[in-house]
Amino acid sequence: QVQLVESGGGLVQPGGSLRLSCAASGSIFKINAMGWYRQAPGKQRELVAAITSGGSTNYADSVKGRFTIARGNAKDTVYLQMNSLRPEDTAVYYCNADSSGLRYWGKGTLVTVSS
Repeated sequence: QVQLVESGGGLVQPGGSLRLSCAASGSIFKINAMGWYRQAPGKQRELVAAITSGGSTNYADSVKGRFTIARGNAKDTVYLQMNSLRPEDTAVYYCNADSSGLRYWGKGTLVTVSS
């Protein structure tokens, strides 16, 4: 079993930056991939960025060139560096872990981009 806890959300002005963190605990050696999803009001949850245990990354087209996903040195943390934030980035951001076909989710952290 894997447990995930997100942190780093908050209020930021357009053009600003935030870094989200996700701390994993439990059977982290079984994790195949980790990622960040987001859900805005009235929209379905969508993939923002993902990273595999081998280091391959995948990004949504809407965040390419602005967001970067990375794993911590201890492999129990994943980060999402968000730059050049836009109002449309406003959403609850969720950490996700994939382990042998099972998906684990954090409870989310709210990011609000507004002037």
